[in-house]
Amino acid sequence: MNLKNYVANVPDFPKKGILFRDITPLLQDGEAFHYAIKQMSTFAKDLQADVICGPEARGFIFGTPVAYDLNIGFVPIRKPGKLPRKAITYAYDLEYGSNSLSMHEDAIKSGQRIVIVDDLLATGGTIEATIKLIESKGAVVAGIVCVIELDELKGREKISNYPLLSLMHY
Repeated sequence: MNLKNYVANVPDFPKKGILFRDITPLLQDGEAFHYAIKQMSTFAKDLQADVICGPEARGFIFGTPVAYDLNIGFVPIRKPGKLPRKAITYAYDLEYGSNSLSMHEDAIKSGQRIVIVDDLLATGGTIEATIKLIESKGAVVAGIVCVIELDELKGREKISNYPLLSLMHY
């Protein structure tokens, strides 16, 4: 199945000069969504994942059905201030400014094999910060799977030490 048939190209969003790849049509088509989830699940299963982690917010959309399919847990990686219990946070720099991600301190255990699931790999900053959170707890990042990879932004270079599957390349 060609998943690119289920991506809408939206010019000048969120600002002029940006071509936004909208995955909403993929989510709206049951067969295409199921196909994407099965590809991700197979990858995570082959890597013997114990837990799936997904960064807010679209990592939740794809990560939870992958975890469900594999009958394993899902750990949300959240924006600061969104978690109700003790959390750990990793701050990172963006091209213009900074951001940070958090997860519950007890969400994963040392030695667990984690697969990160997200919708997009662009510059790699979000995935890299997620890796830092996971590894700070002594867990192993077994691999990363994304729906779309924007090749020209070279995010893959930041995470080249990890197995990576991207379902689509632009």
